[in-house]
Amino acid sequence: MIAKTCTGSLRGIDAVLVEVEVDLASGLPGFSTVGLPDNIVKESKDRVTAAIQNSGYPFAFERITVNLAPVALKKEGAGFDLPIAVGIPATLGIVNSEKAARRIFCDELALDGRVKPIAGCLSMAILARDSGYGDLKLPAQNAREAAVLNAVSVRPVNRLSEVVEYLKRTAEVI
Repeated sequence: MIAKTCTGSLRGIDAVLVEVEVDLASGLPGFSTVGLPDNIVKESKDRVTAAIQNSGYPFAFERITVNLAPVALKKEGAGFDLPIAVGIPATLGIVNSEKAARRIFCDELALDGRVKPIAGCLSMAILARDSGYGDLKLPAQNAREAAVLNAVSVRPVNRLSEVVEYLKRTAEVI
């Protein structure tokens, strides 16, 4: 099964929409990220794996492929952690994959599942507004800055478990 989430990648002061596709396949367990990721994005596999497991959720010990599109755009930074981490339980049916696909996630993860602040959160809010996404999940430390843009619902996040539990619910209320 393939699950899709979205995030943004900074280009100067602007953010560009990036689709994060996660696919699980049978075969030897592995985790690969494609689509011109920098080293920080490549290292996300270790942060994501630990954060999912340390948050008490099952991890898919299968062949995991993460595609970051558009592939010609260089992806930089740790803000890809949460969208990748949400995509894995979505492929397993733990969270509502359609609900996850309608949001933008821009968060770095600690190994214990805590969400850490990111750079460029106002640019991410502008991206969410201009791309038609009404809901943006940001670290709680960044939420006030991004909330100055009233056209987007900025949802502060402290832990991966908050996002997973929110995406499990059928109601839209957080």
